[in-house]
Amino acid sequence: MRATTSQTHGRRLRGDSLSFAETIGQSIANIAPTLTPAINVSVVVGLAGIGAWLSYLIATVGLIFVATNIGVLARRHQVAGSYFVYIGRILGPLLGMLAGWSMIAAYLFTAIAVSISAHIFLSALLRALGLGVLTPPYAPFEIVFIFLIWACSYSDIRLSSRMGLGLEALSLTIIVLIAAVVLANRGSVVDSTQLDLKHLPMGGVISALTFAVFSFVGFESSATLAREARNPLRAIPRAVILSATISGLFFVLISYCMILGVGDQARLIGDSPSPFAEVTRQAGLTWATAVVYFSAIISAFACGLASINAVARMLFSMGRYEFMHRSMGMVHEQHQTPHFAVTVSCLCTVMVVLMCSRLAPLNAFGYTATFGTFGFLVVYLAGYRAMPSLVAALRTRDTQFTRIRQGVDASERAA
Repeated sequence: MRATTSQTHGRRLRGDSLSFAETIGQSIANIAPTLTPAINVSVVVGLAGIGAWLSYLIATVGLIFVATNIGVLARRHQVAGSYFVYIGRILGPLLGMLAGWSMIAAYLFTAIAVSISAHIFLSALLRALGLGVLTPPYAPFEIVFIFLIWACSYSDIRLSSRMGLGLEALSLTIIVLIAAVVLANRGSVVDSTQLDLKHLPMGGVISALTFAVFSFVGFESSATLAREARNPLRAIPRAVILSATISGLFFVLISYCMILGVGDQARLIGDSPSPFAEVTRQAGLTWATAVVYFSAIISAFACGLASINAVARMLFSMGRYEFMHRSMGMVHEQHQTPHFAVTVSCLCTVMVVLMCSRLAPLNAFGYTATFGTFGFLVVYLAGYRAMPSLVAALRTRDTQFTRIRQGVDASERAA
């Protein structure tokens, strides 16, 4: 796995430009925590019922272990390709290539899914305001939505990182404030039914784990910005672990509070296409429904932007290593972004989104989100497989491993 050093690809990404807040903002925006209470949690609650919070807790613990593994790899390799390079250097180029393609598919279909969800939320917002007739047609809306993502991602990684973090922070603040009002109306935060472990549907809790994991996907995406972050060998591991931990705690608490808010009638959430809006209606906060949809649109844009940033840097890294066309490794002379990879990512996104126009919106969201989740799970499992090999190489000071790693590092510095 040797990076090309041709003059065409000699320009670098904007190094040492992202603060820790901007770096972790990439992961937080890619996770899009607001979308979990807005739409994702309904599947988890539908399976786990009042045990949804426990499903999220188990998923959080498991993904913290995954995040710790990523942190170990990120401390060894300061590269834009994240798992593509991590696994390729340890398990070989073929598995590295497969990991790279899996991550590209995962990030790409995440961008597709959230773009579809944005139109769903906008339609619901306008209906809540009594303006349903003003809902824009699907295709024009999606083209404009993805064009705005392209414009932000193309221009400057600092701009897109700050925008993603700011938008997600705003939408999370809205959700947390509304949840606090719901709990205040309930008068208590203790729910003996949910906390009685003996009566939780444990079969459903386990069945819901796959869907609980989907709420986390993208937590590792800050690793794709290793070439652009300040002090990446320290910042990237911290960003990955903290984003998984913070988001997991949020999911546990918000799922608990949502079921508490509907009086333990979990089916109201499990059967609803907009579960958090259902919680606000049950609490008599009809005014908050439109606000929830608005925050979900903001979060969808932030997640789409983070996903395009991540997939573009995966394409960039694979282009530099010539695992795909070398044009993917091009860097814009002024903006210092992988502009060609960004453009290709957005074109692929808009094409698939438009192809989904004949499907029911919720079905289109479900299919694309599920496909993206499988891509993440494949690579997470490969990361576990890579760790024993890395540890063995470090303990025995394997000369071949050291020679390959140093050779690639030298070629990257030359590039």
